Amino acid sequence: MPTYDDDLRLAHVLADAVEPTTTGRFLADDLVVETKPDLTPVSDADRAVEELIRAQLKRTRPRDAVIGEEFENTGHGPRQWIIDPIDGTKNYVRGVPIWATLIGLVVDGEPALGLVAAPALGRRWWAAAGSGAWTGRSITSARRMQVSQVSEVADASISFGDLEEFTRTGRREQALALMDDCWRMRAYGDFWSHMLVAEGAIDGAPEAALAVHDMAALAPIVTEAGGRFSGLDGKDGIWSGNALSSNGLLHDDLLNRLTPCD
Repeated sequence: MPTYDDDLRLAHVLADAVEPTTTGRFLADDLVVETKPDLTPVSDADRAVEELIRAQLKRTRPRDAVIGEEFENTGHGPRQWIIDPIDGTKNYVRGVPIWATLIGLVVDGEPALGLVAAPALGRRWWAAAGSGAWTGRSITSARRMQVSQVSEVADASISFGDLEEFTRTGRREQALALMDDCWRMRAYGDFWSHMLVAEGAIDGAPEAALAVHDMAALAPIVTEAGGRFSGLDGKDGIWSGNALSSNGLLHDDLLNRLTPCD
């Protein structure tokens, strides 16, 4: 199995490099926010962070492709860095501290590495294939993560994504029924739901609509913590346009419960 130690160190360097921008613009009175054609917000910080990451990758990994949220894809080849400069922009622009920079590496279509940096929470989460999943403030102050062992939905804590997307994709009634049946329902939101799954703090996190840049960094962290990350169609990985992360024990049951009726 290939190792990604150098790539993981680079991901931390990238996160370090953009943190002054993300934290400096957070709560700034002059933050510029625009609406993109898909009606989602984008701030000047989103664009500045992605430009910084792209520039550094161009210098350090010139042969690798880069896929980001805010700019056109660049490069070709089997190694793809997939970047979300600020996941949780709606939180960011409103002053809610649940947002993060997501840095993922996909090799031959398979998630190989992920780093989630949430400086407003004082936390990072990261993993590489075969190396386990870790959380802390830095590589030198980290603890290994493991998913929970909850095996019944009635005992499970579930974090749900946007109910509107469940409605749009024909899963509203299924989502509401699951909310009723699980032990505890919350919506922690965005990256944080999936990181809580990896930590074992909650047991599952379904989201009915996600882009690949929302998922590339998350999948390896969940799976290296012993969980499972798939689309709601049951296909493992990040290419289904939606996601379910879980401790693995609950995964098939949650998939079945969220299957749209014919």
